[in-house]
Amino acid sequence: MRRWTWFAALLILLAIETGADAKVPAKQPKLESADQILRWINGYRARPQPERLADSVRAMSKAGLFRDPEAAGVYIGFMAGVIGSDPKLADKRIASLFPMPPEEQVVIVKAIAFSGLADWKAVLGRFSERMPARRVLVDRYLFGKAPALLDLPLESGPLALDALWGYYFATGSEPHVMRIVAGLAWSKEKKDLEKLTVAGMAKWTLASNATRDHELLQSLRRQLSLQPPEVRGTLKELIESVELAETSRIRRDALAAIDDLRRRAPPKSAEPWSWSAIAQATSTVIALGCVAASAAGQAEIGIPCIVGGALTQGAGKLLSIGGQ
Repeated sequence: MRRWTWFAALLILLAIETGADAKVPAKQPKLESADQILRWINGYRARPQPERLADSVRAMSKAGLFRDPEAAGVYIGFMAGVIGSDPKLADKRIASLFPMPPEEQVVIVKAIAFSGLADWKAVLGRFSERMPARRVLVDRYLFGKAPALLDLPLESGPLALDALWGYYFATGSEPHVMRIVAGLAWSKEKKDLEKLTVAGMAKWTLASNATRDHELLQSLRRQLSLQPPEVRGTLKELIESVELAETSRIRRDALAAIDDLRRRAPPKSAEPWSWSAIAQATSTVIALGCVAASAAGQAEIGIPCIVGGALTQGAGKLLSIGGQ
């Protein structure tokens, strides 16, 4: 009898300890600064926490990351990926993002449009009444005048590449990475400065993120035999640079090619967000997020490589870095 009493007591003790452990939540990383938010986004796939989407979006807003939607691509793409990852909970997750200042609701509109949900237009229509200030933008998406993420031209501005990366960080979606890989086709461009700059951004961000992400590197290896000839050679160089830990060469080569063409070809656009304006402005345009993280010694602690909103997000303060 004593033996059974002891055994029962042990089971009760184990149950109490297990229950106590279950009630103590794992320590959540802080989401306050841009670096903390980016680190959380970069590690999201290892430990998905879709229930924290609303908190993370509020942190992004508080940190001022939505002030310029063109510079918020990675956050919009991440929001889109989380929303699109579970269609049954999409409406609930979108509803949790409100209230949001009218001037920042652009990110919600684009996150829904970029989500990949089969019925994203219906979803956007349901939430349009909560965003009357964004009616013009909503109508552009509802009536087919604004493209979804996978159809967004890579040369249209930094938003495209950053949003594709954000979606990948949330979901690991291979089609979104392959859309970035498609930009490598312009790596040998001799006339179009915008396309050459896109190719440089694409190659550098792919290489930098692949050094931290083994699954991404494996995905790129699988694509070698599937890509067209104009992509295959550049992709092979990229993979070899990652494997040999020589990714800095990619940045140097891209900068040299952009600077050479910049001297020979006038820009097609004077818009401040255009790739031509970016390439004209400074040689630090090659993945500002990557350069900033590396300069601060943070590359090894989980800050992803993104375009970083180009001119709108700190090119000036990185001028000295770009020349090193």
